Amino acid sequence: MADIVLLHSVFGLRPAVLADAERLRAAGNRVLTPDLYGVPAATTVEEGFALLEKVGQDEVLRRARAALAPLPPQTVLAGYSMGAGVAGALLAERPAAAALLLLHGTGGDPAAVRPGLPVQLHLADPDEYEPQPEIDEWERAMTAAGARLGVFRYPGPGHLFTDPGVPDHDPDATALTWERVEAFLAALPAG
Repeated sequence: MADIVLLHSVFGLRPAVLADAERLRAAGNRVLTPDLYGVPAATTVEEGFALLEKVGQDEVLRRARAALAPLPPQTVLAGYSMGAGVAGALLAERPAAAALLLLHGTGGDPAAVRPGLPVQLHLADPDEYEPQPEIDEWERAMTAAGARLGVFRYPGPGHLFTDPGVPDHDPDATALTWERVEAFLAALPAG
C-alpha cells in the first residue's frame, strides 16, 4: 500500500482523475487528489490553459505543496501532463518520495533524483506536447542521475489518452497503462 498524491492535468480536477484515484484506492492505496485550481474543470484544453494562466503556475505549486504537507515523506508523487510537471517540481522538496509516476508528461529535475528512485513515465507516441528529442534528453539525464526509470510509449493515441472524457482517449492503451501502474506501485517497498 502506498500514499499517493495524484495531480490533475491543465484541464483541472476531472472525473477521470477521481475515477483513477478510486481504482488506486481499490488496490489498497491511500490517494489524495487536490484541486489545484479551485474552480470547475475545463472542457477544452484551451479553457484549461486559460485557467492555468488565471490561477498562475506559482499558485498551482503553492496549492500542491499545501496539499502534500500533511502526507508522509514517502508519498508517491504522481500527475497527469501539467500535473506530472508539478509532481516533478515537488521532488526536490520531497527527497524521500517513494516514487515518481508521470502520466502524459515528463517531470523531475535530475539533480533532485536520488539513486534508485523508481520513476515510471507513460506517453503517447508521438505526443504533441512532448517532442522526442526532449524525451530522449530527459531520459538520459534521469538515468544518469540514478533513477530506476521505466518509459512506456503508446503508439497511436493522443496526448491525454487515459481520460475517457477527451477525444484522445484510447481504451486499450489506458488498460495497459493502468496494468503497468498497478504493478509499479505494488512493487514499491512498504512505506
